[in-house]
Amino acid sequence: MFTIGDFARHGQVSIRMLRHYDALGLLRPARVDPATGYRHYEAAQLARLNRVLALKDLGFTLEQVRDILDDKVTAEELRGMLRLRRAELHQRLAAETARLTRVEARLRLIESEGRMPADDIVIKSLPAVRVAELTATAGGFAPEEISPVIRPLYEELFRRLEAAGITPAGPSIAYYDQREDGTVTVHAGATVNAGPDRARDFAVVDLPAVAEAATIVHRGDMDDVAPTHQALARWIADNGRRTTGPSRELYLNACGPMSEWVTELQEPLAP
Repeated sequence: MFTIGDFARHGQVSIRMLRHYDALGLLRPARVDPATGYRHYEAAQLARLNRVLALKDLGFTLEQVRDILDDKVTAEELRGMLRLRRAELHQRLAAETARLTRVEARLRLIESEGRMPADDIVIKSLPAVRVAELTATAGGFAPEEISPVIRPLYEELFRRLEAAGITPAGPSIAYYDQREDGTVTVHAGATVNAGPDRARDFAVVDLPAVAEAATIVHRGDMDDVAPTHQALARWIADNGRRTTGPSRELYLNACGPMSEWVTELQEPLAP
């Protein structure tokens, strides 16, 4: 037998908590001295205490914990609950980390407003180019909606090109079409010299030449592209120009860490 103090020490809980568990009928002492009222616990009760604490950390109320334990949940069932809860916590942590990253990126965008010089904008013509491409739909233009779509698209496109024996003939080009419902068709393309072939599991399309496009070079991860995009948009608006046709991204260097990527943003301009 252990005194309540010793049992609390071995179970790594407080005496106050053990008294609370007793009052709820969750973990009653093995014996209570009738003369002094002192509580005493058996070593075997540590197993129930461990289950109480584990289920409590899973988010169950103490009343729910009592009902679960009274139904004699097995160690394997409890392990399954713990695994499920662990996966949920990992998912929540990943979501919160991604949210923090977006907030930091937006803060950098706010801090950099108006700092990017107009000299970084170059007006030029874009030649016609043939690309092999795969397409998919994203919920919008936010990085957290585009990135999970375009990255797997490119991985799959390059796999299919290799299987077809086709080597890209130039930089990759992505472009985007916005639909009326607000979703975005993502086109992940790679420059090729091959012609269309219905037997292949990817499309080959010819992007037309563009007489005038406003362009700017973005260096780094495309998840942090917002400041560069907005600098380009402000230049277009400030100069009384309008965009036409889908915007493009020309990946001048997409090898190695994303922090080292170099991407030219291209906005076709209306005459």
